[in-house]
Amino acid sequence: MEKPAKNSLLIACAVLVLVAAGIFLVWGRGGTPGDTSAEAGFARDMATHHAQAVDMSFTIRDKTQSKDVRNLAYDIITTQSNQRGMFMGWLQQWELDQATDRRPMAWMAEHGHGGSGTATVSVAGLMPGMATPDELTKLKELQGTAAEVLYLQLMIRHHEGGVQMAEGLLKLSTRDEVVSMAQKIVNGQTGEIKLMTEMLKQRGAQPYPTILK
Repeated sequence: MEKPAKNSLLIACAVLVLVAAGIFLVWGRGGTPGDTSAEAGFARDMATHHAQAVDMSFTIRDKTQSKDVRNLAYDIITTQSNQRGMFMGWLQQWELDQATDRRPMAWMAEHGHGGSGTATVSVAGLMPGMATPDELTKLKELQGTAAEVLYLQLMIRHHEGGVQMAEGLLKLSTRDEVVSMAQKIVNGQTGEIKLMTEMLKQRGAQPYPTILK
């Protein structure tokens, strides 16, 4: 009768090891987020998302003479570059790699928020709101008001994607610094969406159909 009891003990120990490994992956060392956590996924994906916004803003800043567009571009470059630095700093502090082979937005799908009405990856493999390579090329080619209009249209959609991602994080995390940043993104980018919509109206144009649900 000792052998079955011994086998049961070994099985129980194995289960505990697997559970502990899972907890480590999610929460990491000392209660910090782990590699597969929503916080780590959000930091990595939002850093990539922000990088494109900064790139588009440099493009329009260097070709427009419009003071309001240049000011907006400067604000986006400054704000999102600073936030991107914070995302990278978190990953370093959590002793996690800044790059991963995990697919974009996996952190939402794997934590129960990958269904209808949430931020998802497009067929082209882009995160919500991100411009396609063809759209980025067109932005670089256009001049004058046409370039300003396309920039505003792309950036409104880009901000909408950022808001979706930040709202997704707010449903998944209670970690103070991450939640605070996500809320700042929601508030800040929602305000800029309203501003850019008005700027488009002044140029006789409209935003693309919203991706927000």
